[in-house]
Amino acid sequence: MSPDSASGAPPTLSLRQQALEVLLVADPDAKMARTHRLWAAFEALGDDADLARALCIDEDLRTDESCLPGRPGRPLLIPPAEVPHRSPFTPEGLAALLHAIAHIEFNAINLALDAVWRFANMPAAFYRDWMRVAHEEATHFALLRAELRLLDHDYGDFPAHDGLWEMCIKTREDIVARMALVPRTLEARGLDATPLIQARLRKVGSPAALRGIAALDIILRDEVGHVAIGNHWYGWLCHREHLDPLAHYRVLARRHEAPRPRPPFNEAARQRAGFSPDEMAYLYSQG
Repeated sequence: MSPDSASGAPPTLSLRQQALEVLLVADPDAKMARTHRLWAAFEALGDDADLARALCIDEDLRTDESCLPGRPGRPLLIPPAEVPHRSPFTPEGLAALLHAIAHIEFNAINLALDAVWRFANMPAAFYRDWMRVAHEEATHFALLRAELRLLDHDYGDFPAHDGLWEMCIKTREDIVARMALVPRTLEARGLDATPLIQARLRKVGSPAALRGIAALDIILRDEVGHVAIGNHWYGWLCHREHLDPLAHYRVLARRHEAPRPRPPFNEAARQRAGFSPDEMAYLYSQG
């Protein structure tokens, strides 16, 4: 009998169970606050052995998947092709652009939390990496939401699509596919897109646009690290399972209908994130 059960106190949830609870939170403010608190709990357990015990890494967790992820009733989710294109040269269009990026960051919080709770029997460092990603994505979301509010808008004011979470669902039974197709495919597209977005915002030149550029500098810096984490664990898993990373990536991309990468690629950022010359050659061949 554990001390908690002997005293009548409720049992302490494992850190992975707590990540699932945060994933289920719908309110953005509450989700951000609880994500930051959970990351602090991870940081307090600096020793991998202590962290592994607190995570209960061998526990096979289950939940009602229909409740995932926790998110507010807005924005309205529509197919990607139906998301309106607006010019950032108007205040409304600039707000819509920042909203689209904020939506990606909100989804990214959920994606990272999902990796923490869903996949058992990984090294403690895997869970620490993805919890740090969730913490940083929450910071990114807060930055963009603050800019939206300065433009008299808020998260939920514009329609958005659900492509990131749809790939999360497709890869929920295969951790190798998850590492291959979410961080190092879908999120890596942000490395390529961010400099192009910043160039457009420089042409806008308004104070709000310049603040957006500064926020994107922070996001791009951190996203290189997030994609690098995906690359590291994809390589680690391929080594464990005796898979050729590039050949198996082709299989997974076809199996799960991953979007084809399109140039121009941010080669410098992708190289910092761990893409090899062979992988870059493959990306160009596909684009």
